[in-house]
Amino acid sequence: MTDKGAKTLTRGNAPAVILVRPQMGENIGAAARAMYNFGLTELALVAPRDGWPNEKAIAMAAGAAKVAEAATVHGDTKSALGSLNYVIACTARDRDMAKPAFTPKRAAQELRARVAAGQKVGLMFGAEAAGLENEDINLADAILTIPANPAFSSLNLGQAVLLCSYEWMKAADQTSPETRGRGEAAPASRAALTLLFEHLEEALIHSNFLMIEEKRPAMIQNIRAMLMRAELTDQEVRTWRGMIKSLERAEPRRKQSAEPRRK
Repeated sequence: MTDKGAKTLTRGNAPAVILVRPQMGENIGAAARAMYNFGLTELALVAPRDGWPNEKAIAMAAGAAKVAEAATVHGDTKSALGSLNYVIACTARDRDMAKPAFTPKRAAQELRARVAAGQKVGLMFGAEAAGLENEDINLADAILTIPANPAFSSLNLGQAVLLCSYEWMKAADQTSPETRGRGEAAPASRAALTLLFEHLEEALIHSNFLMIEEKRPAMIQNIRAMLMRAELTDQEVRTWRGMIKSLERAEPRRKQSAEPRRK
């Protein structure tokens, strides 16, 4: 699917909102309206169930229709996150992942600090029925969980976006001038990290490190989590890929030198 947007809005210094496989146009419109209430304008949609554009979404967005109209549409989550340096995934379920877990307030503070340091950031939300899948969350740097009634913790998509957008605006006057990462290189983009992950996993499969297929998904998830925690810069990603290429080139030479010489 080709990325596309009806109009271009000024992004400003605010997070992008990524809706992964949203189901109802009305919920997309409600999310766009909630975003615009609190100064967020960049909306990305990953494989919306009912297609795009969607008349119900535009109608529901009302005065924020221009946010919905300017939404970009992506075929997969990797594409939607490609230009971002830091992403927080909103999920209501406990996950067995070694990632920082934030409340909405703490997440807003983290995003403010990173934006002040010149990074592109995003908030990712899942489908109404099932939320985000593990494959999506693997691409995020941290998890956001909204405190709610344990007996009924499921929030409407528009409500979740509204709450997080509100915390973003409320945190405007709370950001410390001493922001983490000031003067340092920003973390690599999702696109660069994805290429590194795929390159490394291909090399590990070829070397038989991931030879046990039933254990492979969990091992890949753990490897990605380790690299994500490192917050690699673009230069560090290039260094990693250079090391992998060097090992790939060396493998045929090692095999050749190990073969018995013919007399």
